[in-house]
Amino acid sequence: MHWQKNVAVCRGQGLSTDPNLQQCPDFTSDAFQASCAPLLNPAVDNAQAAVILQTIWLATNSALKIQWQEQVDADGLEAVEQQRLLYHEAEQRRIEQKLQDAVITEEDRKKNRIHLIAIPDRPRPKWAAEEVLVADFALRKLDKAQFVELYYWTNKGLADARMSFRTGDDDSMVPTAGVDGAATWVSASVARPATGVIPDRLLAPLDFS
Repeated sequence: MHWQKNVAVCRGQGLSTDPNLQQCPDFTSDAFQASCAPLLNPAVDNAQAAVILQTIWLATNSALKIQWQEQVDADGLEAVEQQRLLYHEAEQRRIEQKLQDAVITEEDRKKNRIHLIAIPDRPRPKWAAEEVLVADFALRKLDKAQFVELYYWTNKGLADARMSFRTGDDDSMVPTAGVDGAATWVSASVARPATGVIPDRLLAPLDFS
């Protein structure tokens, strides 16, 4: 019978329905005559057999209610533990991702160190603090559309030109061929290259800073 199946569920691993929602059946009805028959004897009639079955059902239902509550409590603890594990795993992933991002950031910083140098916020000068002088020899070659070594625009090349301009060591004139091929007289500083000119391939960025 249906009420006997509920007793079998109690012996299983868990309950699938809440026993608090179950109603005690009417064991005096015709549907339970077969259940009462084994209990009948000269001292027990149908009414007494129905009472015995009702007592058994109520006792079983009380046991099921206790089991149900224990099951609810266990499920609740398991849910809390599952939530704790999920949070722990998420926290571990967050920490690992944070460490990985830190490593990548450090590698990028080492690779692109020059890009991470802070540019000072300074006011733009209204004029140069000191006039920049380029060697007359270099300017002459530019004027004639000829190749000029970059050395003349390096720190040392500009310093040599400035020194030569201030000292005025050689104001002599020397002959040179003009654009039309005719001989012309120019200053010796225009016709003579600087001493110690460094080839372009050997120059470094620091030479211009």
